[in-house]
Amino acid sequence: MTRSIETNSRSSAIYRYWELVSVLAGREIKIRYRGSFLGVYWSLFNPLIMTGLYALIFGSAFSKYYHNSLWEYILAAFTGLAVIHFFNGSTSQALSSIVGNGSLLNKVKLPVTVFPVSIIIANTFQLSVGMLPLLVIVTISLSPHLSSFINIIAIPLPLLALILISTGIGFLTSSLYVFFRDLPFLYELVQFMLMMSSPIFYPAAIVDPRVRPLLELNPLYPVIESLRQIVLSGNSPDLVLITRAWLSGIIILVIGWICFNWLRPKFMDLL
Repeated sequence: MTRSIETNSRSSAIYRYWELVSVLAGREIKIRYRGSFLGVYWSLFNPLIMTGLYALIFGSAFSKYYHNSLWEYILAAFTGLAVIHFFNGSTSQALSSIVGNGSLLNKVKLPVTVFPVSIIIANTFQLSVGMLPLLVIVTISLSPHLSSFINIIAIPLPLLALILISTGIGFLTSSLYVFFRDLPFLYELVQFMLMMSSPIFYPAAIVDPRVRPLLELNPLYPVIESLRQIVLSGNSPDLVLITRAWLSGIIILVIGWICFNWLRPKFMDLL
């Protein structure tokens, strides 16, 4: 009887938590695109425009690494930009989520984690209605009939790893920002380093073999390579790449969660 009550209480707490997350995520999306004609579809413009610029500047030089096809280079750049755009947007917004809601936390007792998590959920919704359908269309156009079905099912796997990475970084940066208000300036440099060390507008094949191990330390590297392999290769999903992407996601999520919980008791003194 007691165990049943505890189970029901835990289930009720989880339900209330996710209900709060969904409300905050919905509020975030409404505020972000209030009065906008295209709404969440504005999120497509940044990666599409950047893809066009990369194709214009680097297309002729790097297309030889993509079977001498400018179109393949464009698609490879777009998939890489889809990853980095989600990561940069989610983690930058999560960074300030706790400090930005400090006045609310001082008035109402809320689980602090709902703020970075709701930001990630809002951006995940944006990804699912904007970028994901384009990735599915590209997969169908490039894969044989049977492979396209398998690959479409596999597309969420590297994207879920990306969400885990973004959530872990969101926990870490949002907790550190409570104590270090200069963090956004430093984090801009970190984002730039991650972008430049990710094979987005250049193929990984051109990287010096002596430098490649450093490139592979980038947690976004296996996510980008896995997503490209699924969407662009026309072959069955590479389970090794997917596993590496998930390992990156789990490790960073655990590190972010541990740091967040270690610092959380001191939050209210500084908000």
